[in-house]
Amino acid sequence: MTARPRLDIRAHINDRKMSSYQWLLLGLCFLIVATDGMDVAIMGFLAPDITREWGISRASFGIVMSAAPLGLAIGALLVGPLSDRFGRKKLLIGSIALFGSFNLLSAFSDSIVTLSLLRFLTGLGLGAAMPSTTTLLSEYVPERSRSTLLAAMFTGFNLGSALVGFGAAALLPHFGWRTVLMVGGALPLICLPVYMLLIPESVRFMVVRKAAPEKIARTLRRVCGGKFPDNAEFTISEPPVPTSQPVRTLLSQGYRGITLSLWLTYFMGLLVIYLLSGWLPTLIKDAGLPIERAANLTALFQLGGTVGALVVGFYMDRRAANKVIALAYVCGAAWILLLASGNVGSTLFAFYVLMAGFCMSGAQTGLNAFAPSCYPTPVRATGVSWMLGIGRFGSITGSMAGGVLLSMGWGFSAVIAILAIPATMAAISIISTKVQQRAALA
Repeated sequence: MTARPRLDIRAHINDRKMSSYQWLLLGLCFLIVATDGMDVAIMGFLAPDITREWGISRASFGIVMSAAPLGLAIGALLVGPLSDRFGRKKLLIGSIALFGSFNLLSAFSDSIVTLSLLRFLTGLGLGAAMPSTTTLLSEYVPERSRSTLLAAMFTGFNLGSALVGFGAAALLPHFGWRTVLMVGGALPLICLPVYMLLIPESVRFMVVRKAAPEKIARTLRRVCGGKFPDNAEFTISEPPVPTSQPVRTLLSQGYRGITLSLWLTYFMGLLVIYLLSGWLPTLIKDAGLPIERAANLTALFQLGGTVGALVVGFYMDRRAANKVIALAYVCGAAWILLLASGNVGSTLFAFYVLMAGFCMSGAQTGLNAFAPSCYPTPVRATGVSWMLGIGRFGSITGSMAGGVLLSMGWGFSAVIAILAIPATMAAISIISTKVQQRAALA
């Protein structure tokens, strides 16, 4: 009896050049992450107008600011195990429909309670979209350029966050904050049919779930190219996982160190980024500049992060990835201190905002690109999503802390300067990850 030929999918993808369909998949994931970034950042630009219209305090509005991050955290924690069980594509499509619909409905809110609830539901979808997109793309690109390509995808998040800032600056004076929310919700829903048609299921997931070889061959040929024998058996060369329960695997002996390091680093990074991006427009407005100028300055933080993500991803593929990320966090702490001491009306202040975004968002994006390499296929979505979910509590802390500190009378410089501490802690935590990763995946 003739043995069936075996094809290692991981080796097949790594040995080939990127196909046109793989580049298309990168573009589609970029668009998803861009609309994700728009919806995540949108409330920071609308906060001054909403608080003024409804006559509420900044501390009270902190509940609205933290509602979406809370939904993000819960959505991420839920989607990982579900994605590892039911597939990347199903969870991704459902999450896009969810966050687009509820963001659109947020435009019709008439109270802080309604807006907080709708932002929470929006966050559930947002939290599910990011890990699904990250896991899917990481399983379709060559490992030699994975960090660069994932970083390129994540620049969509920074670009989307920046575009919503410029869009808010253009729309707010003429149409009001409700129109900004309508546009932010409609965009992902318009693109949804395209995603449903063109985004494939992960072939690595299909192998793990023992899908029919004909289906695996058809999908792999469509996305990556190549010819396979009719009776080919598809495999992936990865270490076995110690348990069939993904969450338990994350905290098992081989993966515990990786997992805890990623959780702490992501938590600290998001604490910094959310406090800055969420409250910087208000802080700058308090310093005497118009809201349009405040929105444009804050958008520079996201634009800096777009370039920083590409630079960090490029060097991660060529140097020790965790050291590159740690260096970016340390440099981010330095720029934050300069930002705290700057004059909001000066040209240097705009440069400080740009460089703080370059380093902090660049490091955070690098961490997103680094996480999939730390886990094998059966638990990869869970590993990525739980890092995002646990880390999201850092964004909740940052969103609420901004309102609390301002209500306590803290000034601009003090609120910004204290963020250098969590940025440094993130750098220290990620340094230990590579050693743990070698032990787990050896």
